[in-house]
Amino acid sequence: MSADAPAGRVLLETVDSTNAEGFRRAPHLTGPLWILAREQSAGRGRRARPWASPPGNFYGTLVLRHADPPARAALRSFAAALALRDAFAALTGLPQVFSLKWPNDVLLNGGKVAGILLEAQGPVLCIGIGVNLIGAPPVGAVEPGAVTPVSLLSETGLRITPEHFLDALAAAYAGWEARFAAEGFAPLRTAFLAHAARLGEPIRARTGSETREGVFETIDAEGNLILRMAAGPVAIPAAEVFF
Repeated sequence: MSADAPAGRVLLETVDSTNAEGFRRAPHLTGPLWILAREQSAGRGRRARPWASPPGNFYGTLVLRHADPPARAALRSFAAALALRDAFAALTGLPQVFSLKWPNDVLLNGGKVAGILLEAQGPVLCIGIGVNLIGAPPVGAVEPGAVTPVSLLSETGLRITPEHFLDALAAAYAGWEARFAAEGFAPLRTAFLAHAARLGEPIRARTGSETREGVFETIDAEGNLILRMAAGPVAIPAAEVFF
């Protein structure tokens, strides 16, 4: 199933997680597939954290097969983030209120409205996406210092169904996947930086038990965060970022 082939869709009433369902279906697929669930019983975010999944929000996964090295395949998180922002902009007409938080969150008025979880098993990649369309976790449910969760409904007054959101998201992702296949990461990097939250400002990047503070200088050609510290710039391939 070529990554740039047209993607199919399936809508489920409930599932443990759309990524888990993606891996179950992957051996039988002949092309990319979007899986959309109205509800998840065991949704998860980064570092296996639970992802609250009340009905009405968006829980989806794009399942695709690729022939890329793992590091290149992982760059599709940027394609997904850009596609999310494009979908939000198209559906709300408010592009200025959305920004991108490295490595894979979308912010609305500075609060987290969407997250992305990439998981791979061999040549199969599942791009899991959760969007707070109508509800967001309470502030007390996130760790201290993390970005406050928000919903599209609470911030804009717009009520958008998951199916309608997928229409916009799938079209936007197909466009970024095509650019990635034809031109590589460079155009994605440029676009991400154009909408990156806190670019040029002080941030904290936590990797395991180590937290480093510095200025978010840029993203390099491999997607690493470049953090300028007192001793000079440091490339960080993966971290949790706090503002």
